[in-house]
Amino acid sequence: MVETLEDQKLIRVVIIEDNQYIREGWTTILDSDPEVVVKSTYRSCEDALESEDIEWCDIILLDIQLPGILGTEGVEKFLEINPGLAIIMISVMEDSQHIFEALQNGAIGYLIKKVGPDELVRAVKDAYEGGSPMSPVIARKVIASMQTQPKKRDHKLDLTDREKEVLKLLAEGHSYQAIADEIYLSVDGVGYHIRNIYRKLQVNSKAEAVAKGISSGLIKMANS
Repeated sequence: MVETLEDQKLIRVVIIEDNQYIREGWTTILDSDPEVVVKSTYRSCEDALESEDIEWCDIILLDIQLPGILGTEGVEKFLEINPGLAIIMISVMEDSQHIFEALQNGAIGYLIKKVGPDELVRAVKDAYEGGSPMSPVIARKVIASMQTQPKKRDHKLDLTDREKEVLKLLAEGHSYQAIADEIYLSVDGVGYHIRNIYRKLQVNSKAEAVAKGISSGLIKMANS
């Protein structure tokens, strides 16, 4: 599909979901927002991989239980083509195995399919701005899993006060821009701190960083 200059100003989304009615529903919801455009939809990872859309889209909404290549496997293939992609899994599957496999493979968010219209639009915008949207039930599973692991305190996990502040704001669901506004830094400055956090915690995603920060006691959340 040929992309226009107008499309380049919008958040460009590709949907990969084998249920036609769900594809059409998500497309209608997202296209109703003036900042978002659904460029294409596919029923399988194979169909999407044969297109050129993956090379330039911003967000992929990706189901797990697809015919052929599963969504959890497709994540890595899509990121090989476009490392700058933000991939949000949307699935009825809430078991920890699929959640962690998707996140470990590079997905930055995970929503359950009963997501509401407003939450879906907000998730796409948050992902575009650097956030990690997750349905509350999924976030609880991620945190619970990390909390069951033995706590280890290591000098490598010692974050500066500013890094702890940034990590706590990440855990609360703030985007890079929102964190920058909150602590009076540039977005690039926030990115610098987050890269240091990843290095010190030896993680590769925001979800892993938040979970490790909580499980190691570096940050404390309300009611945790």
